[in-house]
Order: sequence, then structure tokens, then C-alpha cells
Amino acid sequence: MPSFDIVSQVNSMEIENAVNIANKELANRFDFKGSKAEIVLDKNEIKLSAEDAFKVKTLCDIVLGKLTKRNISMKCIEQKDPDISPLGHARQVIKIKQGIESAIAKQVTGFIRDTKLKVTTQIQGEEVRVTGKNRDDLQAVIAAVRAHDFPVALQFQNFRD
Repeated sequence: MPSFDIVSQVNSMEIENAVNIANKELANRFDFKGSKAEIVLDKNEIKLSAEDAFKVKTLCDIVLGKLTKRNISMKCIEQKDPDISPLGHARQVIKIKQGIESAIAKQVTGFIRDTKLKVTTQIQGEEVRVTGKNRDDLQAVIAAVRAHDFPVALQFQNFRD
């Protein structure tokens, strides 16, 4: 039976490229000359640190701009509040969300069920598998899910006949 998977993944190479480009811009920026500002990628977190809250905000703007230029959806990014120490040093963490949480997966399957197409859905860990007897029904499901606005960015993989 034809099937496909609905996933929410971010390409780690694109994130790494965006952080590298942001670090190059940080090295060339006049307002950051001589300051102890840094951008570090640690698995699914981007850690920003600088001398004060204003510079951390600027670092965050630089990184988010580079991520959007690399076509990474802002729905996959979660900004934490900056931590400011009593001495003025500031840190901030930007988390990259991978996978579909169970509550959102239930929302996706409920939406697909409401389309009244002859398909079945299964939640498999952090992805949703959609199967049907007819390829046209699966393509209609893909079009409907793309048109609907979910709280995460969704991709479609493993389309099989």
C-alpha cells in the first residue's frame, strides 16, 4: 500500500553553516571588536554569550537572520530568555526543535481524519505515517497538511507506492 511519513526535522548541516557564517560576521563587526562575544553550536542548541544584554540581543538577531537565509523555519527555533549575571555578563540559548511532539502529532492525525479521505494514520515515535490504497488520496493529504498552519514545520518523506 502507498504510504509516506510526516516529520519535523532541521538539516544539521544548514544550522552549522548558519552558525559559521554568523561567527564570521561577528569577527568582522566593528561594534564587537575587542569584546568577549561568542556563538557556539552544541548539538541542538546555539549558545550566545556577550558582555551585556544589548550585545546578546544583537548576537541573537545575527544568528536568526543567518538561519532564515539558510531556509530554516522559525517554527523550529525556540529562544530562551537571556540570563544576565549580576556583573553584567549575559548568556542566551536558542534551541532547535527536532521531531513532532505527541500532542502535535495527535493534532495532525485529527486534522487528516477530518479531511474524510480514505487514509489511515499512525504515530510512530516522532513521526506520523500515512497509508492509503490510492496515491491520489495521499497527495490530497499532503496538499491539505501544507495548506494548514501547524505550530511546527512539517516535511514529507519516504513516499512509497
